[in-house]
Amino acid sequence: MDTPREKTEELKTKDRARHRKTARSRFGLTRSSSLFRLFAVLGPGLIAANAGNDAGGIATFSQAGASYGYSLLWALAISGFCLAIVQEMCARMGAITGKGLADLIREQFGVRLAALAMLALLIANTGVTVSEFLGIGASVQVLANDPHTPFVYLVVPLAGLILWWLVIKGSYRRVEKVFLIMSLGFLAYIPAAFAAHPAWSEVGRQIIVPPLSTSSGFLLTAVALVGTTISPYMQFFVQSSVADKGIHAGEYVYEQLDIYSGTIFAMIIAGFVVIATGATLFPAHHSVQTALDAAFALAAFAGKYASLLFGIGLFGASLLAAAVLPLSTSYAICEAFGFERGVSRSFSEAPVFQSIFTGLIILGVLITLIPGLPIIQVLIILQDLNAAMLPILLVFIILLVNNRRLMGRHVNGIVFNVISWTTVVVISILIILLLLNTIFGVTI
Repeated sequence: MDTPREKTEELKTKDRARHRKTARSRFGLTRSSSLFRLFAVLGPGLIAANAGNDAGGIATFSQAGASYGYSLLWALAISGFCLAIVQEMCARMGAITGKGLADLIREQFGVRLAALAMLALLIANTGVTVSEFLGIGASVQVLANDPHTPFVYLVVPLAGLILWWLVIKGSYRRVEKVFLIMSLGFLAYIPAAFAAHPAWSEVGRQIIVPPLSTSSGFLLTAVALVGTTISPYMQFFVQSSVADKGIHAGEYVYEQLDIYSGTIFAMIIAGFVVIATGATLFPAHHSVQTALDAAFALAAFAGKYASLLFGIGLFGASLLAAAVLPLSTSYAICEAFGFERGVSRSFSEAPVFQSIFTGLIILGVLITLIPGLPIIQVLIILQDLNAAMLPILLVFIILLVNNRRLMGRHVNGIVFNVISWTTVVVISILIILLLLNTIFGVTI
């Protein structure tokens, strides 16, 4: 005779099966055309990878270019490789199990550990969400060519309202389409780099034969490049999105293409940001601390056209991340505690999911609009917390993806396990070095 727990799990399994069937029908995944199915599946990987190129990421890429020219482009290749490995494992778990990452952590490692992880994620993601709305405000200042423009107080609340309405009132399919359109804003960084007139032969040479340095500043900037590219919220988002979309093992080959193509696109965009700032700000020894610094500096060294394009890219990057961050947080917390979740569910069907998303949007807008608030130090601390979570989360991911009871024949092979564990070790070392330098001032 089945126990109450077994009956509950059986009901959950049937509910997930119905959800997948409905989702596949809604997205047209049942059609036989391979090309049609490819375009129907595309989305989660591209959105998650591009969301990583947020305001903080753009600031880090700009700082790398301004401080070291093209000599750190090799670090982006490492970042892209690590990102592709981690994203693929999460997407695979979402497709095979039909569950989000937080859901699996709770089931396999216990409620207490999941609750602790979710508390840290909520605190860290709240701070990063605020930074995304600050990025929206900074892009408005760049586009208006005025660091004190009052339009910030109009555009930031309007952007928050639009993002809230899109998710609360929309379906997953509509939200995904809008997110993909937002990703086109990143293309502005490509002409911005050309407008800076870089020495392309030098760019190619330093990618193929990277000039390495043992200075602590150089190494720590390389660490920051890798650390800012792979954020915990991206992993929660991509797995939950794959599960919410109803992608299953039969369609997973198309999702792999989505993951890898999205990662390549994101790294190309990051490379063009480094090239744009490396061509203009590095020769002038111009210091960059934020994305706003880089955008206004480009106007002086590469012309208003380059600065305008940079501002457009920053707006798109911040807008996308300002939506993805609250969404990934809502997904993770609801999965961890068993609440209903999903973009296509109404407020009455998933009140906790929608309330968390709404609260983070409101908080991000309100804090951004407080004039003269010294929140940069707080944001740095919260982003350090976000970075500290990453090595722990990566261990969870690898343990889960190798659980044969969950994944069946879709567990990692020997080669992939060697690559993934090496990725964990490398990223853990880099993150620890970055945290030691940021918090305690320890140099390499």
